[in-house]
Amino acid sequence: QVQLAESGGGLVQAGGSLRLSCASSGRTFSLYTMGWFRQAPGKEREFVARIAWVGGLTTYADSVKGRFTISRENAKNTVYLQMNSLKPEDTAVYYCAAAYRKMPNLSDYDYWGQGTQVTVSS
Repeated sequence: QVQLAESGGGLVQAGGSLRLSCASSGRTFSLYTMGWFRQAPGKEREFVARIAWVGGLTTYADSVKGRFTISRENAKNTVYLQMNSLKPEDTAVYYCAAAYRKMPNLSDYDYWGQGTQVTVSS
C-alpha cells in the first residue's frame, strides 16, 4: 500500500503563488508516475500535471502550462506543484495521485491523496 499526503493549499489573491507538496510513504519503490489533479465544485476532476520518478519527464495541462511547475525530490519521496500567476479559475481541491504505469490516464492511477483546497480570490 501507498499513502499520499498533500499540503500547502490555502487562500491567495489572483496573481499570487502557492506551492503544494505531496509526501508519499509505504511501498513506493515500484511507482512510476506522480500526478496532480484538481476538482472544482460541480465539475469533473481534471488533470493538471504529472512527472515520472525516473528521468523526471513532465506533462502539463494546457490551462496551466507556463504557470505551474511539477517537480520531485526522490530522496524524500515528495512531489511538488509550484503554482504561479494564479487565477480565480484555478480554485479547486487539488489531489495528488500515484501510478505504477507510464503516462497514465486518470483511471490508471492507483492511489490518491485526500486533497487540499486552493482558493484564488479576484
